[in-house]
Amino acid sequence: MEQTLVLNASYEPLRIVPWQKAITLLFQGKVEVLAHHDREIRGVTVRVKLPSVLRLLRHVRMKRAYAHVPFSRTNVYARDQHRCQYCGHRFAPQELTFDHVVPVARGGQKGWDNIVTCCIPCNRRKGDRTPEEAGLALLRKPRRPDHPPALTLSLGLHRAPESWRDFLYWDLSWDRG
Repeated sequence: MEQTLVLNASYEPLRIVPWQKAITLLFQGKVEVLAHHDREIRGVTVRVKLPSVLRLLRHVRMKRAYAHVPFSRTNVYARDQHRCQYCGHRFAPQELTFDHVVPVARGGQKGWDNIVTCCIPCNRRKGDRTPEEAGLALLRKPRRPDHPPALTLSLGLHRAPESWRDFLYWDLSWDRG
């Protein structure tokens, strides 16, 4: 069944909700409809086209849900944009590892400030040494991200309704296939 994209009053995408929640928001007078799906629902005395895009009438302040970005391999790769921090090349995740800038044997900790994305050849070259000792230079000093390095909607671009495309900011061309 169809889902609905909900935008803040400032047109920022907030979330995707089931059509039932969209109808509830509509009848509560909290939203305006910007686009419809082709389908409609019918009751005994009412017919309503299913909303595809809703905009809240009042601005909602979003909590900083990602004020604390959890430390994980995936988030380290995303922070470093899947780029080896020594040679600068981009790699697929399966071709990457992460590296302790200060080796564990020398007191290096596992955390945002000591872990960088690294390709396997550079990791082997560095070994159990500091970058300076191995003749390597970091592209940038590792640190905790201020915001989530990647935000992903769990839907395929080819399945996103056409009516959503004006409200979502994609840095790629739409696949109509």
